[in-house]
Amino acid sequence: MKVANKPLIIVPGNFLHFTHSPYTAHFFIETFMTHPVIPDFEVAATGGQRFASTAFRGHPYIIYFYPKDDTPGCTVEGAAFRDLYAEFQKAGYLVFGVSRDTVASHEKFKSKMSFPFDLLSDTDEVMCNLFKVIIEKNMYGKKVFGIERSTFIMGAKNEILKEWRGVKVDGHAEEVLAAAKTVS
Repeated sequence: MKVANKPLIIVPGNFLHFTHSPYTAHFFIETFMTHPVIPDFEVAATGGQRFASTAFRGHPYIIYFYPKDDTPGCTVEGAAFRDLYAEFQKAGYLVFGVSRDTVASHEKFKSKMSFPFDLLSDTDEVMCNLFKVIIEKNMYGKKVFGIERSTFIMGAKNEILKEWRGVKVDGHAEEVLAAAKTVS
């Protein structure tokens, strides 16, 4: 399809609406983005619990993916979410951290950092694959696959309302909180 002799790229998931004015000969495209819905999933969590996404239908939540427990960047990021946790709750959101570490590793990290939220153990990469957060990284000249630091605000229907990929830790939790107060 072409508009004004230029190719039109249609992005899956968008609704395009065209209007043409015979007086101005301009085309206007309105794009209404849909929020992708994540299929149901279940993973192990701290406190001897299981996290099932179906249990959170009707309740928005925030999940942040981080590479590894008890590493400098992940510690700073977790501490920022911890320090703002009461504000997230006040805005109506629960927070969960996710990595490929074991529940035992998560328990130690959560205890050491006094996190008021649960950490989810995705050793089988179920969530990582659903959210497409595994990327190729270069570690000391060697190519490896690891988690790209990413955060998602999830809606009441398990849809992604907002996402951040390739996150820089400084100021990120504050940015997520500000967005959580405005998204719907």
